[in-house]
Amino acid sequence: QVHVVESGGGLVQAGGSLRLACVASGRTFGTYHMGWFRQAPGKEREFVAAISRSGSTTDYADFVKGRFTISRDNAKNTAYLQMNSLKPEDTAVYYCGLRSTDWTLRRSAYDYWGQGTQVTVSS
Repeated sequence: QVHVVESGGGLVQAGGSLRLACVASGRTFGTYHMGWFRQAPGKEREFVAAISRSGSTTDYADFVKGRFTISRDNAKNTAYLQMNSLKPEDTAVYYCGLRSTDWTLRRSAYDYWGQGTQVTVSS
């Protein structure tokens, strides 16, 4: 069984920054592609960013390109989401997902999820 825990959320003013972390335990961390998704109140969970097992491939939703950066440290079993120039519309619960097989950005295809971390951006 894989256990996933997100951290680093909080309250920040517009224009500020936060760094989220996702720690996974269980199976070898480097065997998973990892993705960050978010869910705002009343909305569906949406894709934010993803990174491949080795970290050589990344992908971002258009609305975060140039502002967010995804990275990972397989030696620490941790993935990160650096969020800069935050906007009020970035307010959401941010979730980390793990994918054990092929590369995909489809939320429904991810195998394991954490409980999420709340990010609130004030105007």
